[in-house]
Amino acid sequence: MGRVLILGAGGVGGVVTHKCAQVPEVFSEILLASRTKSKCDKIASELSRPIKTAQVDADNVGDLVRLIKEFKPELVINVALPYQDLTIMDACLETGVHYLDTANYEPLDTAKFEYKWQWAYQERFAKAGLMATLGCGFDPGVTNIFTAYLQKKHFDHIETIDILDANGGDHGYPFATNFNPEINIREVTAKGKYFAYGAWHETPPLSVHHTFNFEGIGPREIYLMYHEELESLAKNIKGLKRARFWMTFSQNYLSHLKALENVGMTRIDPIDFNGQKIVPLQFLKAILPDPASLGPRTKGKTNIGVIAQGTKDGKYKVAYIKNICDHESCWDEVKSQAISYTTGVPAVVGAIMMMKKIWMKPGVFNVEELDPVPFLEVLSNMGLPWDVVELPAMPPVLA
Repeated sequence: MGRVLILGAGGVGGVVTHKCAQVPEVFSEILLASRTKSKCDKIASELSRPIKTAQVDADNVGDLVRLIKEFKPELVINVALPYQDLTIMDACLETGVHYLDTANYEPLDTAKFEYKWQWAYQERFAKAGLMATLGCGFDPGVTNIFTAYLQKKHFDHIETIDILDANGGDHGYPFATNFNPEINIREVTAKGKYFAYGAWHETPPLSVHHTFNFEGIGPREIYLMYHEELESLAKNIKGLKRARFWMTFSQNYLSHLKALENVGMTRIDPIDFNGQKIVPLQFLKAILPDPASLGPRTKGKTNIGVIAQGTKDGKYKVAYIKNICDHESCWDEVKSQAISYTTGVPAVVGAIMMMKKIWMKPGVFNVEELDPVPFLEVLSNMGLPWDVVELPAMPPVLA
């Protein structure tokens, strides 16, 4: 039993808090903190057991240190904004507390999805005897662990991986994003990038796409994008020849996004407006529907998984490992849509692995470097069942 501090009270923070509260034998005391305490209080009111809430500025190391010293957690679960990863890691180092997050650090003023800033903390965490677990959401997160599991149980050597993320949900709005609009739009408008034969290759945004038939959803157009798990998988899955990431988008979403991009609303550089500096994308975020509000409106399913090809006992093999999640079931359980659910549940499972010392060693680690088997066993029990099927050949659109 131990104390956990959850930072961030958005859609994912709500899921993490609900699911931690379901496991009192691991998380004896919970503190949920955010810049806006009322959001924490609202989440706390939905729970069947009492938790503590607090206000904190996650951009301020001193404020974080104050809160951590007051509460004395064993672990900080960071589901705040990716811009705040480094200040939270600094606070954990100063207070001697383990760390876990779901997304890599991003500089506020440029769309960069790289782990270099967090990997640079390796020596400091190792010397302090602390563990930092990076990217323990779904993608990144479970997709990395799926890959590690396939490597451990189904292949002697993996040559290629394709990560496929499909959201078949419908929320009824003309345009909305299923997670933080600022992060979502930065990802989608960035250049595509994939790893092949020891080098990185770029493509114009959303220029490479195919149709793929997803179980539980049906045919959807998949678009090649860059996602941060590719960087760590290319580093940690030895001998990998190619790694790509694909995500589905409706034509309606893309048409709205293109119009917003054309008029400058997706810009991340400040502009002058009535004597003030504003960032257009941050203004757009303020007027779009809050992703946390989409839960009761959203129907349909998500399907996220990894298709790998390689060899086992000298024979060619293709395996597809995936999870299918239902938006309405997530709302019934934790008042969330499936996008937040599939990110939040793995963070809690990773926290359980750390609290139970199943995953516990000094340093900074991406999740594919850790044992996938106990994680996936708990993941199924926590609401995200998964399955592996062997395919006769690589799907033609991915070959």
